[in-house]
Amino acid sequence: MADKSSRRVAQTEDLSNVEFETSEDVEVIPTFDNMGLRDELLRGIYAYGFEKPSAIQQRSIKPIMKGRDVIAQAQSGTGKTATFSIAILQSLDTQVRETQVLVLSPTRELATQIQKVILALGDFMNVQCHACIGGTNLGEDIRKLDYGQHVVSGTPGRVFDMIKRRVLRTRAIKMLVLDESDEMLNKGFKEQIYDVYRYLPPATQVVLVSATLPHEILEMTSKFMTDPIRILVKRDELTLEGIKQFFVAVEREEWKFDTLCDLYDTLTITQAVIFCNTKRKVDWLTEKMREANFTVCSMHGDMPQKERDNIMKEFRSGQSRVLITTDVWARGIDVQQVSLVINYDLPNNRELYIHRIGRSGRFGRKGVSINFVKTDDIRILRDIEQYYSTQIDEMPMNVADLI
Repeated sequence: MADKSSRRVAQTEDLSNVEFETSEDVEVIPTFDNMGLRDELLRGIYAYGFEKPSAIQQRSIKPIMKGRDVIAQAQSGTGKTATFSIAILQSLDTQVRETQVLVLSPTRELATQIQKVILALGDFMNVQCHACIGGTNLGEDIRKLDYGQHVVSGTPGRVFDMIKRRVLRTRAIKMLVLDESDEMLNKGFKEQIYDVYRYLPPATQVVLVSATLPHEILEMTSKFMTDPIRILVKRDELTLEGIKQFFVAVEREEWKFDTLCDLYDTLTITQAVIFCNTKRKVDWLTEKMREANFTVCSMHGDMPQKERDNIMKEFRSGQSRVLITTDVWARGIDVQQVSLVINYDLPNNRELYIHRIGRSGRFGRKGVSINFVKTDDIRILRDIEQYYSTQIDEMPMNVADLI
């Protein structure tokens, strides 16, 4: 562990002309072979299908491995989960069956997905990683944690509960990772994160990861990070290169439904995610689509965890091709085949827009996003365009050819 007190204070540069605004010269390591990783981890990385590290991986894995506090921001679908997962696996002492790393995420699906990535990359390392999430059996959590887990990937509420019950022991924890950290440090989660943080050893390394990190979140980090290395991309490089963005003008709310039905055949060419702003709207739209004999599945935060798991499984395996959901799905969820995202409702904030459309075109694949825009939404759309210096054109007739 690097000695935190001796770290020099980083000079942050002007953001305007650097692709990666980075607080000091961050080494760019072009291959996994040159990162000094253990052999069994390298085997896991190549077996997982990775060949060459992405930009964020080339810059961030090493500083996290070295024990530095790191703030890493990069586009959706560029391999952020694998960035911290690889660094975590390198830092573990698998001989000691105690929790050494804690990863916190805003949704249960994301926490489970991270657990799967860590287990897959650590396939040859005999690593224990448990997903500690709400809505699941307490007894099972207690049994798994008693057995001993090297890494716990969880949601803040359940993790804090396990720490308070002294089932999740924190004495050996050396790293805390906050995934989708802007969401994690937002009003809803902030208190819970601080609750957990208070129980961790004082020298715990902190890693923040997100596609969007608003200024006020970055300012807050000084409270619990020591001289962090910042690896950030500029906002106008955040709109995802491979994703074509369109809008369809609908004068009235009722017309959205007809437009969606017209698009249904296009949706099922690959897989599509349709975003609505409320759970009620998701239920209503699902019902209406089924009445019109279209096959769709849906998911939101009010559904029982078992049902959410089943829907995720069906959608991942490609059994269901159209998923209607709320923003519970907007962040971090990775289904490779999704190449179309429809914003049935425009999102309530600009950050969510990037997260939603980032569900398509994962890891450099092509993607299309279509926004349904009522007359009074045009303003919001133009605002998103300006904010990300991007272009959202009217949807062409041959949209199916683009997917």
